[in-house]
Amino acid sequence: MKELLGRSFVLIMIIIALASLILRIAIDKIMQVSIAQNESVAQSNLKLISTALENYAKVSHGIFPPNLATLINTTPPFLDKDYIAQPVVKGYNYSCPVLDASTYSCVAAPGKCRITGRKIYTVTTGGSLSYEDCSAKE
Repeated sequence: MKELLGRSFVLIMIIIALASLILRIAIDKIMQVSIAQNESVAQSNLKLISTALENYAKVSHGIFPPNLATLINTTPPFLDKDYIAQPVVKGYNYSCPVLDASTYSCVAAPGKCRITGRKIYTVTTGGSLSYEDCSAKE
């Protein structure tokens, strides 16, 4: 009887270990897909911001707006929402550290490096998009 009970316990432990391993692999895959989606949205949003800034400059004789709110408040609007004013958009924080009459540089950085994204994206005047690994900044 004790031998049967011992085998049952070992069998249960093996099943729990296998289930844990499968769950770990599944969670890792889900995280990778989520990060890839967040990064794709960040790139798209930066391209959208860049296009809005470039179009505004074309209409304004080569002068960029003083802030993104200007792009929203014009008629018709160049941008649908202020990405900088929102705290987090799909795991990324947005900012435009350089935005003056002649140039701009806007950044999308993950809210939590390696959890919501792995790359920091930067778009500069002319729509040039670049990226770097967020762990290099830590």
